[in-house]
Amino acid sequence: MGKLHARAYSSVPYVYPELGIKPRLIVAADTQQSRVDYAVDTLGFERGTLDYHEVLADPEVDVVSICAPNFLHAQMAIAAAEAGKHFWIEKPAGRSLAETQSIQEAVARNGVETSVGFNYRHAPAIERARELVRDGRLGEITNVRASFLAGYAADPRAALSWRFNRELAGSGVLADLFSHAADLCSHVVGSIQSISASTNVMIPSRPKLSMGQGTHFDLIEGGEMGEVENEDYAAALVRFNPAGLAQRTIGTIEASRVAVGPQCGYRLEIYGTEGSVKWDFERMNELEVVLGRSNEEQGFTTVIGSPKHGEYSRFQPGPGNAMGFDDLKIIEAKKFLVAVCGGEKTNSTIADAVAAAALVDAAEISASTGQWQQMS
Repeated sequence: MGKLHARAYSSVPYVYPELGIKPRLIVAADTQQSRVDYAVDTLGFERGTLDYHEVLADPEVDVVSICAPNFLHAQMAIAAAEAGKHFWIEKPAGRSLAETQSIQEAVARNGVETSVGFNYRHAPAIERARELVRDGRLGEITNVRASFLAGYAADPRAALSWRFNRELAGSGVLADLFSHAADLCSHVVGSIQSISASTNVMIPSRPKLSMGQGTHFDLIEGGEMGEVENEDYAAALVRFNPAGLAQRTIGTIEASRVAVGPQCGYRLEIYGTEGSVKWDFERMNELEVVLGRSNEEQGFTTVIGSPKHGEYSRFQPGPGNAMGFDDLKIIEAKKFLVAVCGGEKTNSTIADAVAAAALVDAAEISASTGQWQQMS
């Protein structure tokens, strides 16, 4: 992810030349010298260090990216805020609601700008879906379905990385994927008011992996086994209260890291009294749309991504030329840097991270008590 942030910063002047923003990659920090060398020799950083505190102490640095494992996020983010550095952080910002709120408090004390890695917001098809909802083209929203299903941990041989350890990661698929789904629902439809959730650990043990070696995508044969301490699967029933609607909208949110089949099966479906939309990240550049109850064909029309949608025209000249995941991070970098430079604030912020963390916290409480939880 650090590599991707570096590439995104470097791409901003080419994709958005009119902004006059040209980031310098000044210093990169990592715990392994080989990765520090890669940052300098390949990514183009001017220098590197094994101590992230040197980055925060550098007077030439205005902005930092935090792409470390979850257990380092809060300490790094708070230190960045205290050093007066604007920061772009991957989610979850903290391992818990309290930890995330502590970051928000540090940001408020020091007046820095933030951005959080809710990258799926920036897909042009999602921006179009949001427009349709906001413009009332779908009528009153009746129900929403979000499912973020991945198979990166479906194989029991998948390595027991830090992601499966509660102390290091916090919650499991709730923080990893469910939070993305919840943020997408909130961004497109409106705030979630209450939640009833259930979770499960599908694969209770996995082969151990040394910290800093490999990733959770690695498969290990015959290794020493360790316990999975957080959930593999989560499902929730939620109620929305979108602005201007008298009755509450009902939704379901589902997330799995052990689904056999889907790799990045991240889907959002929105149904209204006058129309509906469906989106699947594995087909990121398409939006399934039906407008009007008297639709002659009685089905969805596949709308191909085009320069009329979101930031599409910045990356492709005409319809049908696909954008990719990396492009979404360039959009994210642009929105963050514009906010840092005093421009329009369309970036996701630490406030959005707190909202997602609050929902994850409520889901965990609901799963353990069997009771609905109200969001404040």
